[in-house]
Amino acid sequence: MARVSGAIPNGASLNRVADIFRALADPTRMRLLLALSAESLCVCDLAEVAGSSESAVSHQLRVLRDLRLVEWERDGKRAIYRLADDHVRDLLGLGLAHASERDER
Repeated sequence: MARVSGAIPNGASLNRVADIFRALADPTRMRLLLALSAESLCVCDLAEVAGSSESAVSHQLRVLRDLRLVEWERDGKRAIYRLADDHVRDLLGLGLAHASERDER
């Protein structure tokens, strides 16, 4: 049991991973992340993709920013969002691949 217990990360890391997966469990946030995996987008474009208001999308983006899943930069008056790194892209790809396996059975 000590070997198994040693393989489980400490409380802070475990909580962070759980928070990331909780964020990925939301269909709207998944739409936003999948759109950003294709290209960087502004809030107005993400609102169109998500079928939500810009205010609602901004709230979701704040959650994703706090978890370091997305980053942003200013382009004049607009904020342009992108995935934070390839780890996020990998998580999305693995999730989609696993979901499609289930569909193929």
